[in-house]
Amino acid sequence: MPSTLISQSVWNTTRKRHMENRIEKVAIVTGGARGIGRGSALALADRGFDIALVDLLHEEAEATANEIRARGVAAETFEADVADFARAQDVTDAIISKWGRVDFLLNNAGRAMPKGLLEISEAEWDRTIDINLKGCFNWCRAVTPAMQHAGAGRIVSISSVNAYTGGVTSAVSKFAYAAAKAGILGLTRSLAKELAPDITVNAICPGVIETEATSGMIGARRDELVAGIALERLGTPEDVGTLVAFMATVEPNFITGQAITVDGFQWVI
Repeated sequence: MPSTLISQSVWNTTRKRHMENRIEKVAIVTGGARGIGRGSALALADRGFDIALVDLLHEEAEATANEIRARGVAAETFEADVADFARAQDVTDAIISKWGRVDFLLNNAGRAMPKGLLEISEAEWDRTIDINLKGCFNWCRAVTPAMQHAGAGRIVSISSVNAYTGGVTSAVSKFAYAAAKAGILGLTRSLAKELAPDITVNAICPGVIETEATSGMIGARRDELVAGIALERLGTPEDVGTLVAFMATVEPNFITGQAITVDGFQWVI
């Protein structure tokens, strides 16, 4: 039997065991319609989480929700701009009203910004910060009371290797994006201290991940980017989703305040 079939058989057995023994838990995934958000939502669904997808892309979010429901768990979609503080509160209230709990938050919604200092407008800077950084604050603030009331919760925010590298040269986004993603690391470390011991707060720093949003920017530079990655390929949403699901479910959990890089060891920046 081919090894790929063996692997699929093992995976199907493992997934069935997860579903049969699952304790109902609820995860919120912002930017969950496609890309890393979709890959992470599906990985969480495979581990038994009911999923609330938050996105402005209504039709794509519904398509992802249907994929989740086909895995035997519940899914709901909420149309929201993550930069809207009040909307984050309202959607979280609706999720708690429906399911009674929030166990895991993935702050994934983000926006690329390839413009440099002398090209970017003030409005573009503000929007980049609002989506990538303020959005994380909005949703952390919204879910924390419910997690504290339950005495447990986990938060993971998607940062970027650009938080370390500055996002220039080979990067598809530059300084504004890098600044926002670096801010997520400070937010993560501070909240890990403030919300401990009941709530863990971590960040994931992906390298070049090929998604609907990044494929155009990768374009003709694919070979150049791949040449600077030890594993000789671009990342996929599933690569990140696997780690997200691990962070949401690992027991015992002694991980908080950390930023974990998923980039195939990308040394050309």
